[in-house]
Amino acid sequence: MFDNLTDRLEGVFKKLRGTGKLTEENIQESMSEVRMALLEADVNFQVVKQFIAKTTEKSIGLEVTKTLSPGQQVIKVVHDELVELLGGNTEQIRLDGRQPVTIMMAGLQGSGKTTTSGKLAKMLKEKGRTPYLVPADIYRPAAIEQLQILGEQLGIPVHPSTTDIKPVDICRQAMVAADKNGYDTLIFDTAGRLHVDEELMNELKDIQRSIHLSEVLFVADAMTGQDAVTVADKFNQDLEISGVVLTKMEGDARGGAALSIKNVTGKPIKFIGIGEGLDALEIFHPDRMASRILGMGDVLTLIEKAEAVVDRKEADKLAKKLRQSTFTLEDFLGQIQQIKKMGSLEQILDMIPGINKLKQLKNAPKPDEKELAKTEAIIRSMTRKERQNHTIINGSRRQRIATGSGTSVSDVNRVIKSYAAMLKMMKKMRGKPGLVTGKKRRKMPKGMRK
Repeated sequence: MFDNLTDRLEGVFKKLRGTGKLTEENIQESMSEVRMALLEADVNFQVVKQFIAKTTEKSIGLEVTKTLSPGQQVIKVVHDELVELLGGNTEQIRLDGRQPVTIMMAGLQGSGKTTTSGKLAKMLKEKGRTPYLVPADIYRPAAIEQLQILGEQLGIPVHPSTTDIKPVDICRQAMVAADKNGYDTLIFDTAGRLHVDEELMNELKDIQRSIHLSEVLFVADAMTGQDAVTVADKFNQDLEISGVVLTKMEGDARGGAALSIKNVTGKPIKFIGIGEGLDALEIFHPDRMASRILGMGDVLTLIEKAEAVVDRKEADKLAKKLRQSTFTLEDFLGQIQQIKKMGSLEQILDMIPGINKLKQLKNAPKPDEKELAKTEAIIRSMTRKERQNHTIINGSRRQRIATGSGTSVSDVNRVIKSYAAMLKMMKKMRGKPGLVTGKKRRKMPKGMRK
């Protein structure tokens, strides 16, 4: 989402890094370019004006340190101000206090409330909660059925709502059912409209008056830019929302909503939707997002994603196989599946520090989800024996694998060749000084021992 903004800021900071001394003139020039970059990213004009004023003031008043160059100091100021603009601290759902926790999802039609309700329920279930999904949208065709299907997929109970019951009564009945069955978290999926209207707001207010709500989350489509900010402000004035969920953050919108919404509404972004999968919901971290925008990556989120899909014992077994050259195509398939669980290749790469500079190179390789899917299909078309021992895959077997996977023999050859090259590389690495080989470690030359 922030690729264009990141590219523009990279260009500004590249000039600053080459500056031997900061002056008011070059700071003003740089901030003027930052201002244009933010406006092009569809950030609210007043938000940009305040941001540039604060950043310029702090940059001009900088005291030169020995640890950072002048350019790096300005980048640090911009980073800190971006963190503040995005909300400052990470805000999460309040799960302590009054029980059960009640969460109302509000927003316009098409913003992704129903899917986000399912994603949030899954996230809370993984944290040890017992969520209860409550369909309270009786107007949109199949809205109730959609949430019921999501509940079945996730193994999460869904309240048996019907379209002949008023939304406020559905929510009251759900509270009774939750108390009876021991559900500690209720998620109310409410109706939306194509625009803000009095009828919609009155319905949501009725629910708010009838039930003590722990959270009112406004779900906004990040692709709508400043419209999302305007609507969020209206919902906040009428309902006093507690936070925002920005959906479709994986899209190609310019990012203005994310950078404006906290400043305009005073309410934090709590979650972001980064894909269509039911696990594609992340807690929003302002500091990590600021680092991504400035091309610094997001190592912490990358680690968290890896920890969520990688079993430590399995990882140790895999490391042992790599050391002993017993890593098979079966293991390779397992690694592909784990990578897919972490998100798209584009999302994973964006979290690596400095990746934006690599993207700007003319011949820089681009992540190709189709190639990954093709490789997986090829390995799945192999027999178990072939995955365990790739050397038995002769010409006729390669033709059969290509036919079974809907690919060509040259595609099969490429996968096997890449796998064989990886094994060869690991074998060479095992023989290098200082690397562990089995239980033994190469000794250092006498002259280098202490």
